[in-house]
Amino acid sequence: MKDSISFQFISEPSDVNYGGKVHGGEVMKWIDQTAYACATGWAQNYCVTVYVGGIRFFRPISIGAIVRVDAQVIYTGRTSIHIAVDVFSRGVRETNFEKTTHCIIVFVSTDDDGKPIPVNKFIPTTDKQLEMEEYALRLIELRKAIDEVKTKHLY
Repeated sequence: MKDSISFQFISEPSDVNYGGKVHGGEVMKWIDQTAYACATGWAQNYCVTVYVGGIRFFRPISIGAIVRVDAQVIYTGRTSIHIAVDVFSRGVRETNFEKTTHCIIVFVSTDDDGKPIPVNKFIPTTDKQLEMEEYALRLIELRKAIDEVKTKHLY
């Protein structure tokens, strides 16, 4: 089982928004694709997206930039895999990538009938992994609080 993956490619003219930069929806698609590859690599099984949260766009990505999308398992529940995704870009003449986007995306491993199935537990081994696991746990508590508010006011 692999706990991380990285994709690299060049942003294309078809990715453009009305402002001449990469469309946010394209970035979200790249995040989902990379995180899916990471989740299925961990689960060694089909996974479905159940949550995308806290997406933060720090800076735009230029058309023709080299893009790198890094995905890392940061926490696992019984059937869920929580993945931190960071998107970076750089110009073709530059050597350093700059972070453009960050989010957390959660997948659930499923069987052939779409029913959740258990995943192997992710065990942090570095200080950074422990920090990211704590981040995931705090986000779980925040989602629960938001769900309580939504349930109270929207249903």
